[in-house]
Amino acid sequence: MSDTHSHNHHTHSHEAFGHARVSPAGQQNATEAVDPVCGMTVTTESEHHLKYRDQTYYFCSSKCLEVFGADPGKYASADRKSVSRPAAGVIYTCPMHPQIRATAPGACPICGMALEPVTPGATEEHNVELESMTRRFWVGLALSIPLLLMTMGRMVLPVDIGAGIDHLFSEWAVPRWTQASWSQCVQALLATPVVLWAGWPFLQRGWKSFVTWRLNMFSLIGLGVAAAYAFSVFALFFPGVLPEAFRHGRELPLYFEAAAVIVTLVLLGQILELRARSRTSSAIRDLLQLAPHTAVRISSDGSEETVALEAVIVGDTLRVKPGSKIPVDGVVVEGRSSVDEAMITGEPIPAEKVTGSKVTGATVNQTGTLLMRAEKVGSDTLLARIVQMVAEAARSRAPIQKLADRVSGWFVLAVIGLAAIAFVIWALVGPAPALGNALVVAISVLIVACPCALGLATPVSIIVGIGRGAREGVLIKDAEALELMEKVDTVVVDKTGTLTEGKPRVQTVVTLNGRSESQLLDYAASLEGASEHPLAQAIIARAKEAGTGTNRVDAFDSIPGKGVTGKIDGHTVSLGNVRLMEDANINCQPVEFNTDKLREAGQTVIYVAMEGELAGYIGVADPVKATTPDAVRVLKASGVRIVMLTGDNAVTANAVATALSLDGVKAGVLPEDKYKHVQELQAQGHIVAMAGDGVNDAPALAQANVGIAMGSGTDVAINSARVVLVKGDLRGIARARALSIDTMKNIRQNLFFAFAYNAVGIPVAAGMLYPWFGIVLSPIIASAAMALSSVSVIGNALRLRTART
Repeated sequence: MSDTHSHNHHTHSHEAFGHARVSPAGQQNATEAVDPVCGMTVTTESEHHLKYRDQTYYFCSSKCLEVFGADPGKYASADRKSVSRPAAGVIYTCPMHPQIRATAPGACPICGMALEPVTPGATEEHNVELESMTRRFWVGLALSIPLLLMTMGRMVLPVDIGAGIDHLFSEWAVPRWTQASWSQCVQALLATPVVLWAGWPFLQRGWKSFVTWRLNMFSLIGLGVAAAYAFSVFALFFPGVLPEAFRHGRELPLYFEAAAVIVTLVLLGQILELRARSRTSSAIRDLLQLAPHTAVRISSDGSEETVALEAVIVGDTLRVKPGSKIPVDGVVVEGRSSVDEAMITGEPIPAEKVTGSKVTGATVNQTGTLLMRAEKVGSDTLLARIVQMVAEAARSRAPIQKLADRVSGWFVLAVIGLAAIAFVIWALVGPAPALGNALVVAISVLIVACPCALGLATPVSIIVGIGRGAREGVLIKDAEALELMEKVDTVVVDKTGTLTEGKPRVQTVVTLNGRSESQLLDYAASLEGASEHPLAQAIIARAKEAGTGTNRVDAFDSIPGKGVTGKIDGHTVSLGNVRLMEDANINCQPVEFNTDKLREAGQTVIYVAMEGELAGYIGVADPVKATTPDAVRVLKASGVRIVMLTGDNAVTANAVATALSLDGVKAGVLPEDKYKHVQELQAQGHIVAMAGDGVNDAPALAQANVGIAMGSGTDVAINSARVVLVKGDLRGIARARALSIDTMKNIRQNLFFAFAYNAVGIPVAAGMLYPWFGIVLSPIIASAAMALSSVSVIGNALRLRTART
């Protein structure tokens, strides 16, 4: 059979790719069509076709059909050149100014940053700005390293590279228009592309900030880079105009390396920021891809057709086959089945669905065929609402950069004001040459205030802190999460897969009426042998440990919502819930007290009957992780409240909460409930961390001040969270808090160093010591002070690598 199938597939492919029939005039016959994805000519007899908006499209292969189904609106247009255009209705916004809304990509009118979609599409798009910044960074790095070695290498290298270049070109005369050496000319050649090409976006944004009078960090960066580079170019081309105060001996005052290094460092920071922002888009794409691309619609005449998901409307009757995803939200009109709703409830146990049961789009049908009526489609489905919640929660956070921008704005004004005041005072009352010295002082103020140390103060500590966290199994995705962890006072946790292992196990086996445990497990596992149900798998696993469960089962019957029956070795055996026992007139009341105790402890009770009498019962539960009690104890000892939100039933949830002494519990919650509960806690003034591992946790993870995902969880949860515990161990939350405290302390120290150098350096550069001590801080010394402040900040940040939590 496989050979025949293979041959037929090959024949179809050969016809589709090489033998499409075309009339002599070049017109397509009535039985031919164009594949909208790849443009090939195919016959209308192709088995790969799809109906979309009352038109049937034909494809050369299943791959093209899948691509079309993922985004039909992109390929349905007759104009194939328009495929790459943004989808209609996409709204773009600025990451730093969410109030900006545009219908097409472009630059933010306030800060100049590239706009990005409010809600990304299902397919990943190229991040043009990230690619551009990365390209500029590598070029800047390649040119800045030799530039640094030329200017500062003699401090650490056994040879003077600059002197070597001068010696190499000693036979050629330096151009008449400059007094610079050949090595200084090479510095200019290396720095120019770094500043004018790699750093051009920052110069543009800095200029934009002054034009709009919205001063921010780019104002400082643009001003510092422009001042250092422009002054150096002026000194290179017009050295004779410079007063002696500009010189250090016979050396020209050039600051090309300062300008280039600042640009390269800022580019690195931008790359890290852009990558962090893209993770939210990745989480949303993961959510969108959960939905199926197509649905099987049943027409009024009973015929079936495969249609794009966008073509489904309210009231359509859809067929859902075993193993397929439910296409949209609706209600079952015919059939019985088990549906895996873990993406919604987070629970591993499938839900039984019968006529009248509600079903949710993107959940997975398991055992039987269902006919359903579509009730909510498009943006009204639960999955679409989850996507919207994740997007809104991600956008609602006030970025740390806003505070930095406000501080930078005043800082820029102060620096410019001081430089201007210093220039005027020196020009009016300073020693000769007055204007030359005034210019020296003003440039010195700008150079010493260049935001290198201020810009490094936070990111270097963050990078070191995040690296240390990674070694300890705590992946922290962005600086804001690391800052907020020390302020967290409430931790909201999911149950399944977070507090518990997420995999049911047999906890209790009780035998009755002379039956042995081995026989009970043997018969129970034999009946459950063909089932994929998690509870069945737990029983089978326990039986395998005991070396039983291999008997043949005759007259097997599955009773939906109740259990299974069959004959084993001639004995009639029933396994299921209390309703199955009642149907067989088997009295469970004598053990009801004990089974209620098991349920209160969070166990699901499964009864086993043989030959019409109760043979025993089995308790199955999702056990609490061994590390969870210790993690809860540590967090509570640090003053953090722990609240559990779960989609599981109240009995099981309360049992787990009591055993762990949690501060609160809420059971039977849906994704929207978790999301709203986190919002309520935040409205009360709490700083909330949310720990979870499932798709159902994604909205709450995104809304929380800090979302924490288990490393063993779904990709959606991991992408929505800002902290990932690689080992799935809640003790990682305590480690993350300790790391946050250490890192923020380090950042505050760095900021002190940065501002202390400015507090001392700017007045000295402005000439405040000259009337008493005759000291004027030249631009060269100002540059050295700036470098020293950067070294202090970096050295202090590196201490985090060995600090103990």
